[in-house]
Amino acid sequence: MKRIPEYNGTLRSHKLDVPSSTYECSGISIFGRRIKSLVFSTDVAIIKNINTDAVIAVYPFTPQPTIAQAIISVADAPVFVGVGGGLTSGDRSVRLAIEAENQGAFGVVVNAPMDPEVIRSINAVVDIPIVATVVSDKQDIAERIEAGADILNVSAAANTASVVAFIRERYPDIPIIATGGPTDETILQTIRAGANAITYTPPTNGELFAASMRDYRQRYL
Repeated sequence: MKRIPEYNGTLRSHKLDVPSSTYECSGISIFGRRIKSLVFSTDVAIIKNINTDAVIAVYPFTPQPTIAQAIISVADAPVFVGVGGGLTSGDRSVRLAIEAENQGAFGVVVNAPMDPEVIRSINAVVDIPIVATVVSDKQDIAERIEAGADILNVSAAANTASVVAFIRERYPDIPIIATGGPTDETILQTIRAGANAITYTPPTNGELFAASMRDYRQRYL
């Protein structure tokens, strides 16, 4: 194995690392960049201080271009921007996709309820990949691929690995991003099922700072 020279600095050595097991997957090459790990976060402090290959920025509110721009401007890694599918859909999602591309997004993410016809409309106007979220093997997966989804993003909780295996058996060439779960074992299980890239949910800013505050308080006991 070749030794990889490394530099972390002093102040920036305090950072978050994605689980090393994520690098066991093949990765997905997008615009010449190989992506194996994606951090699921919209917290700019987390995004700026984690060694991820990419960011998947989706959240439970209507998508807002100002949020996307803030994340893209801070991130050192490519950003995949959510453009709706639940509360937001139709022409608004199409316009959001166009704006996300203009802002520099690496791809757009559509949520599970997104109508395949809206995916088709987005596909007609953007040149960045469309990432379609899949939460169950009962979804209209074939329709989403036919409509123009370039990558599938599997987020099926405890069933993620089985859904990945279901998709991989039927669509051997479709790129798959999937949530890896809480442990190296669950991440590797998802990779073995056929995932090409893994989404990692980091601890929250509050959880990380709570640990620091406990250390600070110990100094005064």
